[in-house]
Amino acid sequence: MFKKIVLIATASLIALAFSGCSKKPRRPNPLDTVMGQGYGQGNGGGMDDGFNPIDLGEGNMLESRGTDWDGADIATLVANADRGMFSPVLFQFDSSAIAPTQRGTLESAANFLKQNPTAKLILEGHCDWRGTQEYNLALGDRRAKSALDYLITLGVSGNRLKTLSQGDLKATEGASSAQMAQERKVELLLIR
Repeated sequence: MFKKIVLIATASLIALAFSGCSKKPRRPNPLDTVMGQGYGQGNGGGMDDGFNPIDLGEGNMLESRGTDWDGADIATLVANADRGMFSPVLFQFDSSAIAPTQRGTLESAANFLKQNPTAKLILEGHCDWRGTQEYNLALGDRRAKSALDYLITLGVSGNRLKTLSQGDLKATEGASSAQMAQERKVELLLIR
């Protein structure tokens, strides 16, 4: 009788051990990720989602969201923008969350925009070289959108902000960890 109880208890403990904890789902590897079917063929629904691809030649594309300012061409705005006014907002690998240590840069930009009512910002999202071009363009867009959303919560009007994704177009392939950390960013381009 004692052997039977021990055997049942042991079997129960083994069954409990194997069924108690489920594995965490595996996060997708950016290198294996591509945009879904129909990417780059328009939205098909006839609705304007604000997405404006900009052809740079050689198959390279930028993604821009938002309306044009006074009919100005985005490429011209980017070329003439002041890139040195604010530090870039840096991001962790495969993340578009703004770290608490990076919020000061956006707060400085918000204060500057409040004091200069005609100034505008282009929020240019960048990624390191890892991942497909499509994935990195989307991630750069999410990073720029996170910065835009944060600036709006600080009281900046959305019509003074525009997002642009460079993805990995300016990234250095095979870069060191330190260099890749500097390439995962949103640059704040000042338009006066």
